[in-house]
Amino acid sequence: MESVVQSYVDSILEECVPNTGGAVADYIPELASADPDRFGICIASTDGYLYESGDSRDRFTIQSISKPFTYALALADRGFEPVDAKIAVEPSGDAFNEISLEADSGRPRNAMINAGAITAASLVSGDSDEQTFERIRGFYSAFAGRELEVDERLYRSETASGFRNRAIGYMLRTVGIVDEDPDPIVDRYFRQCSMLVDARDLAMMAATLANNGVHPRTGDQVLAPEIVERVLSVMTTCGMYDGAGDWVSAVGMPAKSGVAGGILAVLPGQIGVAVFSPRLDDHGNSTRGVEACRRISRELELHFLHVARGGRSAIRAAWDLVERPSMRRRTEEEAAVLREHGRRGRIYALHGDLRFAGVETVVREVVEASDGLELLVIDVRRVDDVANVAGRMLGELRDRLRDSGCDVAIVDPDHLLPVPGHLDERSPRFAALDHAVEWGEDELIARYGTPGCGLEQIAWEDHFLLSRLDAEQRSRLRERMTARSAQAGEALARRGDPPVGLHLILSGQVNLCVEDHEGTAHRLTTLSAGMSFGELALVAEQPHPTDVTVEEDVELLVLEPDAFAALADDDPAIRLGLVEAIVAWTYDTNGRAARALLSQRASGPAGSDG
Repeated sequence: MESVVQSYVDSILEECVPNTGGAVADYIPELASADPDRFGICIASTDGYLYESGDSRDRFTIQSISKPFTYALALADRGFEPVDAKIAVEPSGDAFNEISLEADSGRPRNAMINAGAITAASLVSGDSDEQTFERIRGFYSAFAGRELEVDERLYRSETASGFRNRAIGYMLRTVGIVDEDPDPIVDRYFRQCSMLVDARDLAMMAATLANNGVHPRTGDQVLAPEIVERVLSVMTTCGMYDGAGDWVSAVGMPAKSGVAGGILAVLPGQIGVAVFSPRLDDHGNSTRGVEACRRISRELELHFLHVARGGRSAIRAAWDLVERPSMRRRTEEEAAVLREHGRRGRIYALHGDLRFAGVETVVREVVEASDGLELLVIDVRRVDDVANVAGRMLGELRDRLRDSGCDVAIVDPDHLLPVPGHLDERSPRFAALDHAVEWGEDELIARYGTPGCGLEQIAWEDHFLLSRLDAEQRSRLRERMTARSAQAGEALARRGDPPVGLHLILSGQVNLCVEDHEGTAHRLTTLSAGMSFGELALVAEQPHPTDVTVEEDVELLVLEPDAFAALADDDPAIRLGLVEAIVAWTYDTNGRAARALLSQRASGPAGSDG
């Protein structure tokens, strides 16, 4: 099943293809030969997953997208104060190649324009020009997660045509910002701009910045968090040159563009975005790239001022129906069906604010686990807020699952969902998780069980608590028992009541519940035909531990407390047989509960479902 997020990326690329505005950069001859119709998009999550579309694997030169990374390396090598003494952090409002210096200090206004970038290249440490550049190349490679290389043809073309940048270098030397021969420094700058990347590389570089300097796949701390903060701040105000204000307003992500057609954008804590298309607008930014980023930001609600919290995974825990069954007590036949087929149903417990990045992890994990999945429960009880894009993504996920044969239920007592038009009345909705899990079990039992698997009615003589009695003993016991009927909603026992007797359920269902200190009832289990209640309080001569309420009209056989007590003198063999059956049932029940608890601990969910 194709991912919802992948479909979004594909559709955005398709919608932007008709935009043929702008022109390929030609001030560097080698750039002028680029195919103007190439177009690729890649989005990287902070755990390293990539969504790519179009020409995302076509290589191009990084150009000015190199600037924030060399600036970061200079900060790491020299520290903030020495670098700030050479490069300011103010927006220039000028084009990328303007000679823009502060009047009083002579500093370039920021590291994103060429003057600032050349200065940053001069501040990278190294014992030789070759070693210094190798440190830059290695630094970029650590962000990309692979070894990057220089496009020698482009480098030679830049070198042959880079007169303005050389002039900027000499100007910086004249005002004392650069302290050494500017030619090797400018050459270093040409080489860093000539590094070959594709959209996947840029997306991973952006995701590393989004991940507070930790590479999502290698786990390496490539850059210190305080430097990431500085670099992203300068990218926010200066990264898109004289189009920075419009970018921040419309897209709202720290970004950097390059004249080869690349754009790198970062949403801290959530994703990295890369777009490649060679046609440039009047600001020197990719025309299609800007449009694609606008659409991504708008449709996925990624403007950095819109996001209230970090984009951690929205999945609190996930498990299947084998690992954590419902509280409904099942017959052995039903339990066998669930043991064999329970992994066809999964539960995802979500939490926090549902934004794009958090729900992306949900969609991705569900899609990866969708083979053989027939039932899905989405639990949003611990969700605080749901963005529109999150609702749309969950809705489209549900639709695709249903098309593939998987039914979806929602646990949503506070009605956070549905978002109109998506998670609607066609998806069962429950107030309590256990009821949704029981729904999933019932569905699997109906699909894979035999017609008699789930008992709707049982003959009294076939009840399991009578299994240790012979036919004559059962007949004598029946004479001491009373038939009783009860309707849905009727209370059969209250917590704290004296023993109410042994109740054999012949048909229907009852719920065993307890109330919390606020008076809210919490279901412990549901009992159906062939099961019983009251036996433990009766044998232990203790108050009843739970409330017992009829869920579905029931037919019962009841052995009253006085009748049970009389068996001690009148027919001790029957009493012993009953007690032995009760002990065996308790042992089996506790064993199953322990196995379920261990599975629950291993799979992650914690706490009662309420």
